[in-house]
Amino acid sequence: MAPRPNWKGHLKLSLVSCAVALYPATTTSQRVRFNIINRETGNRIRNEVVDAETGDPVEPEDRVKGYQYEKGQYLLLEDEELDSVALESTHTIDIEQFVPMSEVDRIYLDESFYLVPQDEISQEAFAVIREAMRKDDLVGLARVVIYRREHLMLLAPRGKGMMATALRYKTEVRNEKLYFDDIEDIKVPADMLKLAVQILESKKGHFDPSKFADRYETALMDLIKAKRAGKKPPVVSEERPSNVIDLMDALRRSAGGDRRRRGSATRRKNSSRNGNGRKRASSRKKVRRAS
Repeated sequence: MAPRPNWKGHLKLSLVSCAVALYPATTTSQRVRFNIINRETGNRIRNEVVDAETGDPVEPEDRVKGYQYEKGQYLLLEDEELDSVALESTHTIDIEQFVPMSEVDRIYLDESFYLVPQDEISQEAFAVIREAMRKDDLVGLARVVIYRREHLMLLAPRGKGMMATALRYKTEVRNEKLYFDDIEDIKVPADMLKLAVQILESKKGHFDPSKFADRYETALMDLIKAKRAGKKPPVVSEERPSNVIDLMDALRRSAGGDRRRRGSATRRKNSSRNGNGRKRASSRKKVRRAS
């Protein structure tokens, strides 16, 4: 079944516009999910919406949004009233500014969406906007309303489409000084820094998300399979690290262990090559004898 878009409207750059749709770029559907069960009956428990004071169930048509302006005092707002303050960004992604991606602090990045053209007519205008951003190595800043909430969006070319990433507002990001001010200013000794850099170099690689599995989800599935089969659940043991007492000694041992692992890997690779070389030489001799 084709995915359903979260939002449909128009992408607008000055006087250029095209019909587009936003689709969620990520999913959590593969996560293990649990239902709450009545231990006595084995039946699922159903959550009901009830009045906080009377405890009586409240029917959907009697539910309305309320803004608490004083303790226990609510201003009721109907859906029609909320719709009346709809902004232009409810139906249009209007690109307001272009900036280098390097200037966007990653702490502001939130949920991501795929932005795609909606019809044949929109393909060319969409491609023009996408390729202009790609040529100048810029990303666009725009606004859009999703589920009655306006989001600041960062637009960037991605393959034949665009990636639209919701940005947090300044008021949603906590001040780092509240957390970092108590960290002491420590001058790291050169020999310690050198050993730490060696450890980093030994673990350097390229980002490959396929190498990282969700170990907690795997452990949950192992537990579920074991219980269904009537077996004992697997025991997951993991040594908990503690604070290092002798930092220099720990760095030396870490760097030494990495060097030994690299050396053994190199020896295995070389022996494999030598073995293949001997096999090839042996096969050549056999060919000569046969001839």
